[in-house]
This record gives sequence, C-alpha cells and structure tokens, in this order.
Amino acid sequence: MPLLYVTDLAYPARGRRYCDEDIFLTSRLRTHFELALCHPGDAQALMPGFDAVIVRNSGPVLHYQGAYDAFRTAALAAGTRVYNPLTGRGDMAGKQYLLDLTAAGYPVIPTVDDPARLSQLPRAAQYAVKPKQGADSIGLTFTADPSGSPAGEVLIQPRVDFAYEVSFYFVDDAFQYALYGPDPARRWDLQPYAPTEADLAFARTFIAWNTLGHGIQRVDACRAPSGELLLVELEDLNPYLSLDLLPAGVQDAFVTALTGSLHAFLT
Repeated sequence: MPLLYVTDLAYPARGRRYCDEDIFLTSRLRTHFELALCHPGDAQALMPGFDAVIVRNSGPVLHYQGAYDAFRTAALAAGTRVYNPLTGRGDMAGKQYLLDLTAAGYPVIPTVDDPARLSQLPRAAQYAVKPKQGADSIGLTFTADPSGSPAGEVLIQPRVDFAYEVSFYFVDDAFQYALYGPDPARRWDLQPYAPTEADLAFARTFIAWNTLGHGIQRVDACRAPSGELLLVELEDLNPYLSLDLLPAGVQDAFVTALTGSLHAFLT
C-alpha cells in the first residue's frame, strides 16, 4: 500500500529541524509501508499514484496557500485518503475555532476578531494582534490599543502573563507525551512535562471537540496567572512533534501508536 509523505525538508523553522524529524519518522514507517516523499507543492500532481497521503512537516500553509487549496480540493473530489483527515476543526480549518471556542465558554485565551468587540475581552495593558490566517507567530504584534486593527482580518487577545507553555501530543484520541517550555521567551526550548489528571482532562476536552477519528494532534496551552490552563492553539494539520527531545522508549511508543493508527485508518 504505497503512501505519499508530504514534507518540506528545507523549511527553515525557528528552533526546530523539520527535516530530522521526518527523516526519523519515514525511516521507521518504511518498515511497515511503501513510502515516497514529496514537497507540498507537488502533492496534488503526485497523489493519484498512491493509496493515501500523509501530511507532515510541510511548513505554514500560508507560504503555499494556492497549492494547498488545490491539493485539498482535488483530494476531497477524488475521495483520496489524507492523514490527518481533512475534517479537522482546529488549525486545519483556520483560526475561526478560537472565536468559536471563546463564544462557547471553553478554557481558551479569549479572542475576538473586531476591535469594536474589545469590551468582550478581559481588560489588559497590552493585546496580542495577529493575522486571522497567520501561523508560526508570523505577523504577531503587541499593542496597548488595537482599535485600528481591520475587523474580520485579525485575532485580538489579551496578552497573558503566563508562567509557561505546555504541549500535549495525541495520536487519535490517545495521549502520548507532553513537553513544556519553562522560559516563556524561548518557545522551543522544551523539556518533558508530567501532566496531572486535570491537565489531561483539559487537553482531552479539545481532542473530543475536534472529533477526528484518526490523526496526530497537538494541544498547545499556557499556564495563566490564576493557575488554570488556557488553550493557545489546536494544531491538527501538520504539528511538529519535537521527537528528538524524547527518550528512545517514548519515541518507540509514539511510532508504534502512529503505525497502528495508520493501519486502522487505511483498512
């Protein structure tokens, strides 16, 4: 069963080496599947020759939005199996979910997309403003007065003085591991994190909300001054996994879980 593995091995991610992670993963997966690697710009043209497509470390979609939109449209039209499935409600579908989750009362950093609705946010000395279609902190700015931001084109959030960020990694609905950044100024300087039952309940809330039957998901959160966790991002398109920071046993367990998920997805 040949699989097309989509990755951009040359993408210059800050503080991460996408290529190393995908070289590691494909070296392990090829013992179970026939694999071919391709750049995201080539995925649409090549996918008819494969039984399924795995989208991995392909970089922020906004850098190749036209090619991704064409790939997504063609895959849906042809019924091509894509992992993660294209039904994701998190980052895969844009940032609207942050607004939807805010409105529904989920534990997320409060978010609006119109400065006229600023009164709906907790008052803050500064606000984070970022493009609604942004990714990887591209275009992120901080301001005391976001009133001039274009309505509907940006996300506005109170700047949270958080203690640290923590990420929870899942395959399907099964928790695999967690990593956190003790220094908020160094996002990708991560260390292993031992989650509490309350932490896992928080993360599983968003995994359940997303309703993906199969796939890799990363729940990013911050520890607010009040002590609670707040969602920062639900990455369900091509989450970087920081596998190089894990002990060999945890890496092995993740690969085993991913292999089992792929087999179940493809049968």
